[in-house]
Amino acid sequence: MSDITRDDAAVVDEAGFSVRRTIRIDAPIRAVWQAVTEPEHISRWFGRTALTGTGVGATGTMAFPDYDVIPLRVEEFDAPHRITYRWNNDDALGTLPDEVDEETSTVFTFTLEERDGGTELTVVESGFERTSDPRANLQSHRTGWELELDKLVTLVEGRA
Repeated sequence: MSDITRDDAAVVDEAGFSVRRTIRIDAPIRAVWQAVTEPEHISRWFGRTALTGTGVGATGTMAFPDYDVIPLRVEEFDAPHRITYRWNNDDALGTLPDEVDEETSTVFTFTLEERDGGTELTVVESGFERTSDPRANLQSHRTGWELELDKLVTLVEGRA
């Protein structure tokens, strides 16, 4: 990691049913924006992603090895500073729906800010109170955001 990369751990807010992680990446905001919004880049550090359309309302899927295909939808899009996705990935439900289910889905938002020649990226995922096991899902996603965002840093800083 570079001098300016700050790698804070993800934090669980049990009362607010959310997970938050903020990291600083030694890369320009446009490179980080591509990594969190363009399917070909997301697929290199997160899950294999396919989206139909761009911006608010774009729908698609995300797939991980040894896991079901997860429905995904873009809820907010403010280039290059903020994107929100809604997804269903509560594996305790058994079979995941083919489309995003408002009643059981969570949302995650990437917020990007230019900082000291790099980019500060914050992800917040919320809505765990609607999942089958909120506390377990909070902990699972806390670990997931640490692992996945570490891969993002490696990818983006390697390209910068």
